[in-house]
Amino acid sequence: MATSLNQPVEGEDAPVLSMWQEALAGVEALLLHAAPVYYGLGIPRGDGSGVIILPGFLVNDIYLMEMYAWLKRIGYQPYYSGIRWNADCPNLIIGRVLNETLERACDETGDRVHLIGHSLGGIIARSVAGSRSEDVASVITMGSPFRGTKLHPRIFDLVNMVRRHILDKHEEKVLPDCYTASCTCSFLDHLKKDLPDSVAQTAIYTRTDGLVDWRYCLTQDADNDFEVTGTHVGLAFNPRVYEIIAQRLAKPEWRG
Repeated sequence: MATSLNQPVEGEDAPVLSMWQEALAGVEALLLHAAPVYYGLGIPRGDGSGVIILPGFLVNDIYLMEMYAWLKRIGYQPYYSGIRWNADCPNLIIGRVLNETLERACDETGDRVHLIGHSLGGIIARSVAGSRSEDVASVITMGSPFRGTKLHPRIFDLVNMVRRHILDKHEEKVLPDCYTASCTCSFLDHLKKDLPDSVAQTAIYTRTDGLVDWRYCLTQDADNDFEVTGTHVGLAFNPRVYEIIAQRLAKPEWRG
């Protein structure tokens, strides 16, 4: 996750990652409650499709409670990922939790489902879509550096701490390079694959991201990449993000 999975980004200087601005995420959460989109105003209604939401690095499903309630309010059937704490081998998370959640969502809705992931959750969502595209209608990522990334040094230190914990906890159950871009597990193998045309894509990013290099959060297709103003942490509460999600989920060609 600290090195590129595809080609390095060229043409622009790397952004300066400033964590101080992430403190403004609380303002975004307050603005969300004052925005019409939060109450389902001015956006298309859902069609009852299943939507699985995946939390980012070092958090759990509680972080996305606002989005869960909102999706239900506007007419979708949301599902929590089941990730208790996103600080484990992604390959194990998918095998132990997400595959079961995906199967349950498909069975209960009778159709393919949408995946929405914040940060690391979006990376995991892309990998799941790469391995089970027949069950996934679309993937929406929020500040997810699925093409490889430059991390803020403090976040990189946390990644290394989690990696040591994974190796100590699981020992023979994970590969020696687990939680690095050098790992040869199926998680990274599926992440590197181009998604088929049957899986719609949306990548939401902010150039003022204080934690990851926003340039690695893009699909590189202008029709699928959406820039918003805000913080990395606040993407899960940003009113403009909610508007984009509502519009994208409602596209007729996205119906499962």
